[in-house]
Amino acid sequence: MTTGTPQPPIDTSRPHSARVYDSLLGGKDNYPVDQAVAEHLPAEAKAGAFQNRAFMNRATAWLAREGVDQFLDIGTGIPTAPNLHQIAQEIAPASRVVYCDNDPIVLRHAEALLVSSPEGATDYVHADVLEPAKIIEAAHKVLDFDRPVALSLLGLLHFLPDDVDPLGIVRTLTAGLCPGSYVVLSQGASDVNPEGGERGSAEYGKGGIRLALRTREEFTRFFEGLEIVEPGLVTAPEWFRGTPAPLPEFSGVYVAVARIP
Repeated sequence: MTTGTPQPPIDTSRPHSARVYDSLLGGKDNYPVDQAVAEHLPAEAKAGAFQNRAFMNRATAWLAREGVDQFLDIGTGIPTAPNLHQIAQEIAPASRVVYCDNDPIVLRHAEALLVSSPEGATDYVHADVLEPAKIIEAAHKVLDFDRPVALSLLGLLHFLPDDVDPLGIVRTLTAGLCPGSYVVLSQGASDVNPEGGERGSAEYGKGGIRLALRTREEFTRFFEGLEIVEPGLVTAPEWFRGTPAPLPEFSGVYVAVARIP
């Protein structure tokens, strides 16, 4: 992989959502400011991080088995094995994957850890989701947008408050995809455990990170005009295709996979 992007400085004085997520997963690529936020979050936040990751694994494997061999993952986060390209390329070795994140620490690890199989390709775009057109333009270097692409934004939407127009961002991204492409989204819920959600929002807020939890109905709006596939819009542990159903588990994370008609 070649990023071609100069290494920007890492700000260790302020927490970053990607590094807080890494801390929740037990990773080592975070700093005391990130750990301080993670330590004070409700227990459901740590469970949600693992559930979100497991959903990514299952959804990616299902898409690869369905014949999708191109993936655009926005809000990649700090690499944690297995990474998306490893799951996809184990099933379809020629899969092409573009990762995107805006945290310099992700960029630092991308070249070493997000390495493709010989048959496929991976690339990393250092960009902000607030510039979706820029991301699509950069992804054209590796992905063929005349063929189906699986777009994923996992663990990201709840860091996009309504005033940055997350619906518009998702629609700009999906507008660049051809019919037969897929959209894979997850969203922290505000109506599953409202008290825990308020505590989580407050703790993130102390670190200067705005959290935008949403109701099931609000999350549904991101799929307008798309065909949600089975099992529908559910919590993360409830989503499975072609694998044994997970054991019942409480979750404050909504997920869904949808097809572009």
